[in-house]
Amino acid sequence: MRVKRFTGIVAGLAAIGLVAGCSAGGAEAGGDQSVTVWLYPVIADEAKHKAFWDQTIADFEAANEGITVEYEIFPWANRDESLQTAIAANKGPDLVYLIPDQLVAYEKSIEPMDDYLSDDHKAALLPNVVDSVTLEPGLMGSPVLTQALPLICNAAAFEAAGITEYPETWDDAVEIAPAFADKGMYLFNYTASPEATLNMTFYPLLWQAGGKVYDTSGDTAFDSPEGVEALTFLTDLAEVDALDPDVLTSMPAFEQTGIAQGKTACTWVNSVNEVAPIWGEENVVILPPLSNEQSISYGTVGSLSMLKGSKAKDAAGAFAEFATSADVIRPYLQEAGYFSAIEGDPVFEPDSLNGQVEQYVATATVGELAESSRALMGVLSPELQAALLGQKSPEQALEDAAKAAQPLLK
Repeated sequence: MRVKRFTGIVAGLAAIGLVAGCSAGGAEAGGDQSVTVWLYPVIADEAKHKAFWDQTIADFEAANEGITVEYEIFPWANRDESLQTAIAANKGPDLVYLIPDQLVAYEKSIEPMDDYLSDDHKAALLPNVVDSVTLEPGLMGSPVLTQALPLICNAAAFEAAGITEYPETWDDAVEIAPAFADKGMYLFNYTASPEATLNMTFYPLLWQAGGKVYDTSGDTAFDSPEGVEALTFLTDLAEVDALDPDVLTSMPAFEQTGIAQGKTACTWVNSVNEVAPIWGEENVVILPPLSNEQSISYGTVGSLSMLKGSKAKDAAGAFAEFATSADVIRPYLQEAGYFSAIEGDPVFEPDSLNGQVEQYVATATVGELAESSRALMGVLSPELQAALLGQKSPEQALEDAAKAAQPLLK
């Protein structure tokens, strides 16, 4: 096993040519196979992240004579540029960690894994996870982890505002919002900065209203009555000062937000692991996602995907299944604070905070996937922000975003 850690961007073909094994693991002398894996720091502690993969690869190699696995750890920043350059030069890895919108972006370069994973392994996956990583060609990765972002509230903030009931529906939120504003506090920390991903901000509300980002023909669907209802819900809250104004216009450091300062009561953007150290575990209240037409939240799925350029596909598939199997991946998930993609395989104790969040994993979604997903956010986010700042009506903002999105659609 060889390990390389990359602290910068792989820039240009010359740099990629220096990455050992990047020509996708061809057959070696004596028929031995080499598998190369590109990873990213899901576990924040670098030593723990590396230790997990070192041990996992050692265990796999011990059980699979003739197969060696080499991994490389890249920074999150500019990861797409690095991967795109490598694929274009036919220097990509055998396996790479991807999230759902990347699966769409790299669909033509990904080898479906249906034939490389066992039937038992595929059958054990959560249905919503399978949906999240399945495109027309098939299963586009072996899921490593999943996530849920339900509503999380601060009991101390509710006590300070004199509110004893937590919101379940949009109507509940609208009813209690003025009580927080009267105390100089905020109900929600909706982040409207264009830097924020809409997967974690606006889209959950759009889905809760019964809306979609795209329609079945691939055209925009956010500019619908459901979209207007979702945005109006937010603008109404902004008008009564129930949204933290700082995060409507910028992305301040977490410790500078109302959430971190105890002034904002609830979030569907932040995780338990972020808020518990600040609020105190005793003040963290885990609730179902808000409900309007339905109660639903966003939750990403990370997968090990195989590139078509791999010359060691059977070996890569074997390692992907081994590394993402329930018993192997559990310590990784526990350390990172994510959840299992395998049905009926809880990672955390039910009464722990993460265990309470875990109950919502099976109903989380990544939404509709399209090649234009990221670019679409770039034209929709500023319009949402304009509505929240009172510069446009919700109807006008969504109409303008839909017009600006047309050149992006295929």
